Amino acid sequence: MLSVLSESLAVADAEIRKLRRDPTELFSRAIQPVLWLVVFGQVFSGVRGIPTGQLRYLDYMAPGILAQSILFSSIFYGIAIIWERDLGIVHKLLVTPAHRSALVLGKAFAAALRGLVQAAVVYLIAVSLHVAVRVQPSAVLTVVCAVFLGSCIFSTFSLVIACIVKTRERFMGIGQVLTMPLFFASNAIYPLDIMPGWLRVVATINPLTYLVDTLRGAMIVGGVSNYSMATSFGVMLTVFGVMLGIAAHLYASLAR
Repeated sequence: MLSVLSESLAVADAEIRKLRRDPTELFSRAIQPVLWLVVFGQVFSGVRGIPTGQLRYLDYMAPGILAQSILFSSIFYGIAIIWERDLGIVHKLLVTPAHRSALVLGKAFAAALRGLVQAAVVYLIAVSLHVAVRVQPSAVLTVVCAVFLGSCIFSTFSLVIACIVKTRERFMGIGQVLTMPLFFASNAIYPLDIMPGWLRVVATINPLTYLVDTLRGAMIVGGVSNYSMATSFGVMLTVFGVMLGIAAHLYASLAR
């Protein structure tokens, strides 16, 4: 177990070094939550048709936009695998004695670091817009854990896609097709109660719903969760475990 963790951290360190050399992606990814909160949030705050309880709509949607930024940045993370496969880097990694799960887990950890940077950006924007953000250590720690785990889920899902498809163009097409259904079939920008029955069923099996629910309950003053923290984290950990197992198996098959 310790060897897998140390190998994962080594892979994560290599990925983070790449990010430090070219941090422009972090800044470009930060533009999207700014637009959603400043433009979409401000406009829809005047709409009274969305039942958000005692919360302003901007407060209600801030955790959903944080989850969205994590989803959008993580779901395209796997494109690097296609580059590495074309350059022969994947083959070199697979001939090392490192555990296959550690190679995938390390990349998930690196994606989680990007997610935490995204979270810091969203927090700063939310505070500047006077969103009622909780700053208690326990609340911030819960948000950090949720962001970390959510980033791991969607980055390993991205790695699964990257291991299956053969070209970058096809990967980008699949990624774009998946992001919007995952986002809109969740409680990110509207509550589950107003969804039609079939969409509510889809939302309950969507891991993004549990990420948003956790963030809303921990991040916003007066935010209410539909599920307990134990349920949400349990679902997310289960999904991550499944995705990790599939991704490790498919990643190992790339050397054949």
